[in-house]
Amino acid sequence: MATRPYTWEQLRRLTLGRQFGRLRGRGAAQVAATLHGAGPVQAQTARSVFLGVAARLPGVGHAAITDAYEQLAVVRGSTLRGTVHAATPQQHVLLDRATRVGLRPMWERILRLQRVALEDVWADLEEFAETSWRTPAELRMRLRTFLTERGETTGDLVDGPGRYLAVSHGALIRRPLRGGWEGQGAPGYRTARSALAEHRPDLDDELHRLRARPEPEALAELVLLHLRCHGPATSEDVAWWSGLHSRTVAAAVEHLGDRVAARPGPAGLTFLDVGDGTPRGRDDVGTRLLPEFDALLCGYQPRTRTRFVTADQHAVLWNQANGLLRAPLLHEGRIAGHWRADGTGRRRRFSVTVFPEAPSPTTDELETAVRDAATAMGWTPTDVELTRAT
Repeated sequence: MATRPYTWEQLRRLTLGRQFGRLRGRGAAQVAATLHGAGPVQAQTARSVFLGVAARLPGVGHAAITDAYEQLAVVRGSTLRGTVHAATPQQHVLLDRATRVGLRPMWERILRLQRVALEDVWADLEEFAETSWRTPAELRMRLRTFLTERGETTGDLVDGPGRYLAVSHGALIRRPLRGGWEGQGAPGYRTARSALAEHRPDLDDELHRLRARPEPEALAELVLLHLRCHGPATSEDVAWWSGLHSRTVAAAVEHLGDRVAARPGPAGLTFLDVGDGTPRGRDDVGTRLLPEFDALLCGYQPRTRTRFVTADQHAVLWNQANGLLRAPLLHEGRIAGHWRADGTGRRRRFSVTVFPEAPSPTTDELETAVRDAATAMGWTPTDVELTRAT
């Protein structure tokens, strides 16, 4: 008997079931558990982690998310596609493994190494940041010095495409050297392995096993990570999210064998999911203020984001000229608009815009969503304005 294809509605409900789990407690452990269930958070804006967790763990406070960072229950670094992500330590190991594969062509293209191996370049950066939090300037200088001493060229590391290369190594994690974790304060970088060994010895054995896995197994586990958090998804979705070449993803899927199941879906696409343990779908999780680059969009290539937005709505949210995404409004199980919080310091004025054809939240629903976001960020809402786009 042929398997019935997924519909966009089924995909939407299954995704909501994975992304919005139910947890008791609102402490640092639950913050880490939220990322364990929903996956790494794309976080080139630091507030995205606070807002993304708040949307999935309503009522969580700013202190709990900060504690999760300080306890290294959650770590943040430049990994997939060279983009900053926050993840659990276990997830970070897999992101680092994938980043070494996915970004290797970029490193090779920029550095044009003739005398040293790229692995030696990475190892030197890791050694330099093993015991101290290093600034971006220190890392750039270290990289230039290492290459110059070995007769390599370094011109593109000054003002060319490689000026951010040193801080994009996936083995490094970052923390603010001043200001809070929710802000864009000056970062310091340290090697994840040494920082975790110092502060999270309870994870030593587990992280060692993850790091010791052969590359095909590690990349296969990354595919499973994506499917557990975002599935059902296409192999193209996994490639888009991870920054891996489609051939690499296909090889990882083949390596998994019957640990993944394929099923046809809309638009003639084939969707993958884990072979067992699929959670029950959810039709509605309430009104939530999502961060820019939220997983409901960025977990998928643009054309499969249809499970949550129409093409016209997506065009409003995503500015393809600069790659920026507006912060989405989730309501009645779909992305129904976008929002922003204007102001300085702790006082913020919330402006929420609903798409022309989308349902609008009630005053109580919106005020609850605003309160959850403000609680996580440590903001004081001064006003809430709701408008409908025309």
